[in-house]
Amino acid sequence: MAAQHAPGFIALVNQAKADINEITIRELLQHNQPYVLLDVREDHEWQKGHLPEAMHLGKGIIERDIEQTVPDKKQKIVLYCGGGYRSALAAASLQQMGYQQVLSLAGGYREWTEQGLTVEVPA
Repeated sequence: MAAQHAPGFIALVNQAKADINEITIRELLQHNQPYVLLDVREDHEWQKGHLPEAMHLGKGIIERDIEQTVPDKKQKIVLYCGGGYRSALAAASLQQMGYQQVLSLAGGYREWTEQGLTVEVPA
């Protein structure tokens, strides 16, 4: 059950989604070009489980740390969060910083787990 989000937040997300590209879980699973998978959720969410091969760069620090983590602005990056809202905002932000191939995972971690796909839990 998804939390009810405030109207201002939804409006901001919808504005971001108009400017970014999303990728579905099915498209991601069929994708064979190299990409960096970034989890932009909070630390406590990451600790409960994350997508295999993901790196963690929370939304609060992504703009600060992305250039050290992914210096190549042409590198394909797939961002995900709990449901695809925060990742859309982060994707818009990275595009403004000059990243050319940023995708937000539609449905996010919630949809990934609802489909019964593998997750990793940090030790």
